[in-house]
Amino acid sequence: MQNNYIPNIDISSLITSDFDNENYKNVSKEIKKASEEIGFFTVTGHGISNTKIEKLLSTCRHFFYSSDKEKLKIAPKKWNPNTDTVYRGYFPSSVNGKEGLDIGDPLLSDDMKDLLAKEKFEVNHDMSYLNPEWQMVIDDYYNSIFDLGMKLFKSIISVYSSNIDLADMAFVRPKTLSTLRFNFYPKQDQPVEISEQDGVALGCETHVDSGIMTILYQDKKGGLQVQNRHTLEWHDVPHDPNAYVVNSGLALEYLTNGKMKATNHRVLFNQEERISIPFFFEPSYDFKLDPKYLEIKEKHKYDIDNYEDFLTNSLKKFVEYDRPN
Repeated sequence: MQNNYIPNIDISSLITSDFDNENYKNVSKEIKKASEEIGFFTVTGHGISNTKIEKLLSTCRHFFYSSDKEKLKIAPKKWNPNTDTVYRGYFPSSVNGKEGLDIGDPLLSDDMKDLLAKEKFEVNHDMSYLNPEWQMVIDDYYNSIFDLGMKLFKSIISVYSSNIDLADMAFVRPKTLSTLRFNFYPKQDQPVEISEQDGVALGCETHVDSGIMTILYQDKKGGLQVQNRHTLEWHDVPHDPNAYVVNSGLALEYLTNGKMKATNHRVLFNQEERISIPFFFEPSYDFKLDPKYLEIKEKHKYDIDNYEDFLTNSLKKFVEYDRPN
């Protein structure tokens, strides 16, 4: 497998420059090319310090190394009948071979009754009982990774349209359904599935993501693979402690009318612990995935849904979201 299949892009110009700057434009073209041809790339120069990432990793480990009893306190009611949450919180490895914790926007609060009346909006659990610094670490990282998502999305907008303000219209906190997830792959005894294509044992099934994009930190154990959509070959995503892995989601495919496609990816089975921390960058629930916002005028290939309805349909393929209301 080729190790240089996934391009690395230094995005420091997106952090320090405006969209009419020549360096900004060149980086945006690189992102466009990678998103259209591969659907995956890695980014350096993103402005999020290793110290901030290490604090988040420490918080993540602290949670997953706690007892099952402690973790299940914040599980949705499918696994804990004493809670009212359905969408946010912890899910055990019995679901699909990995443990997970889904964290929504920390800006969502108990007094936001209109938002909380909607199906997928739930205030995050109070984790101070486990870690008094939890909220400070989560807030800091969530804000930083959300801002990075905004910069990347504005870069993508800029190659199609001058309507950069679309990003601020599409992503209004806390109306977005963006999710910070902790994934913990324990020492698995059995793979989640065996690939029908090539017989490889998997620790995470082959899939595409639902949102606009996913911004992923993966630890040094790696294991993430991306499929070449033309040859169907699989390629390793190399670990780089200074880089994030970014991939196009299905919502971006719809919004760009198929120009930037969501790409199949999977995680190889291994018998070592592994941590990954994806940020699913998802727009406001009422944002319509309409290519006209990007001045894409050809005939639409997909039905135009608001993001809430689109996500509900998209999540049906993920076993961890098979939950009672």
